[in-house]
Amino acid sequence: MSNEAFITYIAQPGGSLSGNIRVPGDKSISHRSIMLGSLSEGKTTIKGFLQGEDSLATLKAFKAMGVHIEGPDEQGQVIIHGVGMHGLEKPKTELDLGNSGTSMRLLTGLLASQSFDLTLSGDHSLSSRPMKRVTDPVMQMGAIIETMDNGTAPLKINSNASSQLNAIEYTLPMASAQVKSCVLLAGLYAQGKTCVTEPAPTRDHTERMLQGFGYQLEVEKLDEQRSRICLQGGGKLTACDIDVPADISSSAFFMVGASIAEGSDLTLQHVGINPTRIGIINILQKMGANIALSNEKVVGGEPVADIRIRSAQLKGIHIPEGQVPLAIDEFPAISIAAACAQGQTILTGAEELRVKESDRIQAMIDGLLILGIDCEGTADGMIINGGQLTSGTVDSLGDHRIAMSFAMAALRSSGKINILDCANVNTSFPGFVKLAKSCGLDVSSEETDKTPGDEA
Repeated sequence: MSNEAFITYIAQPGGSLSGNIRVPGDKSISHRSIMLGSLSEGKTTIKGFLQGEDSLATLKAFKAMGVHIEGPDEQGQVIIHGVGMHGLEKPKTELDLGNSGTSMRLLTGLLASQSFDLTLSGDHSLSSRPMKRVTDPVMQMGAIIETMDNGTAPLKINSNASSQLNAIEYTLPMASAQVKSCVLLAGLYAQGKTCVTEPAPTRDHTERMLQGFGYQLEVEKLDEQRSRICLQGGGKLTACDIDVPADISSSAFFMVGASIAEGSDLTLQHVGINPTRIGIINILQKMGANIALSNEKVVGGEPVADIRIRSAQLKGIHIPEGQVPLAIDEFPAISIAAACAQGQTILTGAEELRVKESDRIQAMIDGLLILGIDCEGTADGMIINGGQLTSGTVDSLGDHRIAMSFAMAALRSSGKINILDCANVNTSFPGFVKLAKSCGLDVSSEETDKTPGDEA
């Protein structure tokens, strides 16, 4: 048993959300800004960097490889003194990426052809998550990577200095921004043109940021769903300044909370509304949510807006499969909206949820059943019949998004909800409890030295 603290959230029933708040910076953009800033030539200044454990794991990894990084300070400012494409140094120990799947999957591509051996490791959760989806295509390019027998971490990347990676034409077997980004980042170091075809739109922060750092990309729309992204290896990155917008995935919990809690009127400020990330808005509006965008502008290549949410009676829908990749991280929160909606909500085409920080389909179904909701999981989704949330104790399984979703559920529950194993909320949303309380959610946090029920 770990000696780390065990955190339980206690969410009291009822209430509403109101006011003007800004959630922490976008995690996806924070990760990529450290990676590309470190490999650029010159000084990169980042504002609004997310100081969560996941993005800090990426920052620490590049520090360990010899990059001089100042910050983050209290305002989330980070200054990176880039070392160029070939300036990284061999770390003294393995790179421990904690719980961050984004760090591990993107770094697998980025570090596949460095001039030194290294090992990428993580915590128990990360070490159980599938990595063959990224190691397979990068090994097709000539990388030498050793995994555990089942394709999981730790990943041992062997020096490929004697032979440069070769560019490939790769079609993603399933829509995944992490796999797409991994292959494109490996392509920076490959001989020739690397192309990735995606079967459906996924978040395009890597493509936008590469262009922001001066790297040429070709993006071709093949049809309504498919796109092909290509880049030529051997280029360079030029430092630039980045202003990280508020994270739409973190905003999702408050969008759902304000939608389901009667009397709510909440505004979320400076939220990133990248068109590959707005599935949460599209889905909630299709369910009848009262959501309005204002003050829209583009900051550092990323569109942002203020989002106002007022309470509304939601209705169950069959979620369009085309929206699934655009909201893949938001389905725990959407499940709570479905539980409070009139009628049945059906999710299909979301098998990727089975291999996130937890099996998010099973985790949400288990929790909703405990709270009195008629629902069931399927191989690639869920069927949820709206009803009355009751009280109970649910297990987040150490998954930050499960924990925050069930905290918001208390706004419509008939009694208290206890949520176990919430420490990992700090991976993406440090200060969640404080910010949620400030706008009306009655939630508190209790810390113990061990899991409830463990032997002393």
